[in-house]
Amino acid sequence: MTDVADFERDGDVTWIRIGEHPQSAVSLSDPELLVFEYVQHLALCIDAVFPRPEPLRVTHVGGAGLTLARWMHATRPGSPQIVLEPDVPLTETVRRELPLPRGHRIRVRPVRGEEGIAGLAPASADLVILDAYVDGQVPAALTTFEWLGEVGRVLAPGGMFLANLGDRPGLRYAARVASGARAALGPGAQTAYVGLHHVLKGKGFGNLVLAATRRPLPLFEMRRATARLALPTGVVGPTEVLSRGAGAYPFSAAAGDTADSPAPPT
Repeated sequence: MTDVADFERDGDVTWIRIGEHPQSAVSLSDPELLVFEYVQHLALCIDAVFPRPEPLRVTHVGGAGLTLARWMHATRPGSPQIVLEPDVPLTETVRRELPLPRGHRIRVRPVRGEEGIAGLAPASADLVILDAYVDGQVPAALTTFEWLGEVGRVLAPGGMFLANLGDRPGLRYAARVASGARAALGPGAQTAYVGLHHVLKGKGFGNLVLAATRRPLPLFEMRRATARLALPTGVVGPTEVLSRGAGAYPFSAAAGDTADSPAPPT
């Protein structure tokens, strides 16, 4: 469980903070307003691969303020969404303080990502989004080859896996997660990074989005979308992800080789 969540209102945006870490920013009047850069990056990947307004079957690993689930409902009405969020008090407070919109198909299940993904049917999701942090780090169990294999089982053939990852310069952690995603999705799988330039160029700690599919990624559309963002954002394509991560191998629970994501600098 996490610490008690604090809700801070700034105009139309409500910030949710847990301990030292801001978790979500939600606008009830404009669910398409995405404040955090990494959430914008998740959204542009989704828009590049899946045209609006066709509904998608979405599984979110990590819920917090349900910002992206609200965005999905606004941009693709009727999308059935499963949110795996074990923090029941947080979910209850979010529902009370930031009610979900009418007609939504968002279902929050009070389970961890490990058990939640294992309990889903094969090919039952078009999109799986990993955005789960504990004390500022992605739990080790959610980036192993074994768990990513379960993600691959749950994804439909044309589906996409997205992960919000925090990493240090060099992106060695992201390279190992990307390696695991490619191995789990099988032959022909592609991975790409989307992030702020200073993160992708190794000039500081930060968040990046890992995108993984079994089909070619629409790099042109992804890069065109980054040009519309307020902060300098880039896309590292599959070939460069491979070259940067040469020698990177998946995390493995069976081998006892696991790690949380790097901790943010203090």
